Amino acid sequence: MAVFVQKPAPDFSAEGVRGLEFVDVKLSDFRAGGKAGGKNGKHVVLFFYPLDFTFVCPTEIIAFDEKLEEFTKRDIEVIGVSVDSKFSHLAWQKTPRAQGGLGAVRYTLVADITKSIASDYGVLIDEGDDKGVALRGTFVIDKKGTVRHVTINDLPLGRNIDEALRLVDAIDFVEKNGEVCPANWTPGADTMKADPEGSKAYFSKHG
Repeated sequence: MAVFVQKPAPDFSAEGVRGLEFVDVKLSDFRAGGKAGGKNGKHVVLFFYPLDFTFVCPTEIIAFDEKLEEFTKRDIEVIGVSVDSKFSHLAWQKTPRAQGGLGAVRYTLVADITKSIASDYGVLIDEGDDKGVALRGTFVIDKKGTVRHVTINDLPLGRNIDEALRLVDAIDFVEKNGEVCPANWTPGADTMKADPEGSKAYFSKHG
């Protein structure tokens, strides 16, 4: 199965760990009108990583945690997923960072021990030495539950956490202002009107 931009994100209900506590999470709860999303909903940055107690993975998980305030103020729910059990997630968070652990991560790490979520999102490796683990998929889901961005990294390639923030900033800007965001856009930079005449103002400055 594959997940496509502009299509609804596949829903799931699963167990996970937040901090040092077991929690239940349902993706659709974060949509507008959902139990966790409230009237307006929350964006979701859903990311998959291969396995607990590995090498690149903790750098990404900790980097998301270090930027969590930036995600929170944008109404973004960060959710990590791997094919490990909730008990493995808990043990990893109880391991000090200096020893390759995570410490207490403040967002949810989902236990996809049946591998059904990774399969539904098209990131489960189905052959070779790494069969049964997930690629580094990142899915940006808007407040209506629609997938707006997908990237999938190979196992050795860590992702850029700031890019997830930039993408949500762009989604919010487009929805509020009706203009589009050109290459390398960041908040405060020029945007353009998406029509032949309106775009001339942008190209006259940047052409």
